[in-house]
Amino acid sequence: MANGQWYPPEWPDRIRALADGTLTPVTPKRAATVLLLKDTPDGPVVHMLRRRASMAFAGGAYAYPGGGVDPRDDDRQIRWAGPTRAWWADRLGVDAAGAQAIVCAAVRETYEEAGVLLAGPDPDSVVGDTTGEDWEADRAALVARELSFAEFLDRRGLVLRSDLLGAWTRWITPEFEARRYDTWFFVAALPEGQRTRNASTEADRTVWIRPEEAAAGYDKGELLMMPPTVATLRQLLPYRTAADALADAPARDMTPVLARARLKDGEIVLSWPGHDEFTKHVPAAPAPAEPTAPIPSEPAVRTPAQTPVPTTAETTGGGPA
Repeated sequence: MANGQWYPPEWPDRIRALADGTLTPVTPKRAATVLLLKDTPDGPVVHMLRRRASMAFAGGAYAYPGGGVDPRDDDRQIRWAGPTRAWWADRLGVDAAGAQAIVCAAVRETYEEAGVLLAGPDPDSVVGDTTGEDWEADRAALVARELSFAEFLDRRGLVLRSDLLGAWTRWITPEFEARRYDTWFFVAALPEGQRTRNASTEADRTVWIRPEEAAAGYDKGELLMMPPTVATLRQLLPYRTAADALADAPARDMTPVLARARLKDGEIVLSWPGHDEFTKHVPAAPAPAEPTAPIPSEPAVRTPAQTPVPTTAETTGGGPA
């Protein structure tokens, strides 16, 4: 295929069903993901993980640490530092409780999946090394939802450092998808003294990679990615430091990007507003069955890329980066 864009094989049928009114869109779940950046002499690198091939959603695709909102984070006041909840509500386009929950999801998921914690004992500091049995026990309890993020912060005497995050963009999974997410993307810099590791059970590989190298891997068809991942990688290309990206974040447009499917000249045209490179043409009617041929106009779903990726630093199987 021309690139590494991830498309599930069931998309054409679901797009047709949405177009003819036989498919009712599911309500997207709130989620957050973080582009964790680290400076190097050659420019910033971003932390990415490869989802296991067995995952129901985007198996084998490269992504950033992230996941769904824990409903408990709407209900309880979190130990908080940085811009107010009202400021974040305006920035994210939600109410104050929702803003707290989304920011919490970003910080919690980064800790759960990468072992990096954007919190400190006071508003001006960040925790150092978060490895060790006691930290791992708390992280596992968070993953299992046995411990809420508010309880975790209270137990540790920590405050969430919302000022270490920059809201970057927002994407909503297309209406024809069976699993839908309303996802806020954030940028953050790796805190001094902390290290990433593959702490996620959903990933079989993690890498630190320059955005231009990751985008080139996608363009060559070597790295599988979803449109939001590729788009955000390309948006990072102008920045020479993590601080530069964070400084620009408050001015970025947070209007949600939602794919549209429309009928035109016997085809279903799938497009993402403002992102023409992802436009997809799908036959409006199923083609005659050809068991040995791929679905017309639909790139085959690749297994996880096995080609070595040129990276600045890499971890596999849980080793420190």
